[in-house]
Amino acid sequence: MVGEARPLPHAAVTAGTALVLAASGAVAVSALAVVDAPRPLMVNAALLAHLAGLLAGWAVTVMLVLMARIPALESGVGADRMARWHGKLGPLVLVLVLVHGVAATLAWAQAQALGLPAATSQVLDMPGLVAATASTALFVAIGITSARAARRRMRYETWHAIHLTTYLAIALSFVHELAGPDLAGRPVVQVLWSLVYAFAFAALIRFRVISPLLQAARHRLRVERLVREGPDTVSVVVRGAHLEELEAEPGQFFRWRFLTPATWTAAHPFSLSAPVRDGRLRLTVRAVGDGTRLVQQLRPGVSVIAEGPYGAMTERRRTRTGVLLIAGGVGITPMRTLFESLRFTGGPLTLIYRVPHEDHLLFRRELEEIAAWRPAHLVYLVGASSDPVNAMTAANLRRIVPDVAVRDVYMCAGPALSRAAREALLDAGVPRRRIHQEEFAF
Repeated sequence: MVGEARPLPHAAVTAGTALVLAASGAVAVSALAVVDAPRPLMVNAALLAHLAGLLAGWAVTVMLVLMARIPALESGVGADRMARWHGKLGPLVLVLVLVHGVAATLAWAQAQALGLPAATSQVLDMPGLVAATASTALFVAIGITSARAARRRMRYETWHAIHLTTYLAIALSFVHELAGPDLAGRPVVQVLWSLVYAFAFAALIRFRVISPLLQAARHRLRVERLVREGPDTVSVVVRGAHLEELEAEPGQFFRWRFLTPATWTAAHPFSLSAPVRDGRLRLTVRAVGDGTRLVQQLRPGVSVIAEGPYGAMTERRRTRTGVLLIAGGVGITPMRTLFESLRFTGGPLTLIYRVPHEDHLLFRRELEEIAAWRPAHLVYLVGASSDPVNAMTAANLRRIVPDVAVRDVYMCAGPALSRAAREALLDAGVPRRRIHQEEFAF
């Protein structure tokens, strides 16, 4: 019987701990803005400029750490949650940078009794300000292209290339940060500030560059074959050496980089669609854009770099004996591995698989074989979403899974189905903490 969650890996950092560390850093850097401020403390343009600048600098390092793919954070917090935090911090950083620039110029104009054009000219002559202005322009461009409406109109590869200029923007602003009035003349603070940035960039290089290259050399992954699974979906079977050392768990994913002239520049997150066995990994890809269509055209023998494994949607999150799995479309990939591998602890196991058409059902034979030998309950919801039978509602969930409120729920589906399922689960009495999900959308 599962009475409590399995412990996280030894080095895992929980979401709560990560938030406390980030908030503590924000409080510490905010103190730098007020420690030398005139007394009584007044909220004016100068204070606003100091506070916004310091918080922007700290938030940037948090964003870097969130995207560094540090194993302790990946296993404890989860990749999708960190991506959401990163996405929320991005607009905040942009606002703070703009507020800092405008408030600092206004404060200088007031202090020197200058008009705004003259004050702006003098500010730009200060150390590091031209580079900092270029950095601000880059942040604005990145922010515009990262807006949801803009992302929908561009290829993932284009968005990703633009997003990489964030590193240049950060580098351009760094001299200004060290030379600014809050850090200048405080060598200990300057060293600590530099060490924070050094840690963030070192983590990026370590886990996003060095680790994948070392893994590639160790495991020597190559495409063995492609298997057509549906009208627009294929499974890619990858063969390699020493794969047991990866310790990949069902429910996890890798970021796959296929080394062909057309695909090597992008790494895509795909879940394992079968447990690791016989020196093989299997991922399943649906064609939803240029990059995924190119993956479906791969030939046997292509070398592969697989970064990972990543993700926290594993059995380690399980707290109950009964489990419900919900999959939509190609979201069946991690659910299929969990359906096969979740430990039997005396409670029931149910998989609900939602697709618009019967020919979109993936792994049907595999799923039915798993359901037979476990045994487990397998439910297909096939057809139009307008059909009440297929609706993801609390009433339907209780009809299919009467004890849903006392189960753990794992879910992987598109945004619309995920939202509907989450609302239905909450309405059916499932606590939020027992709904386990990871989403990957740029």
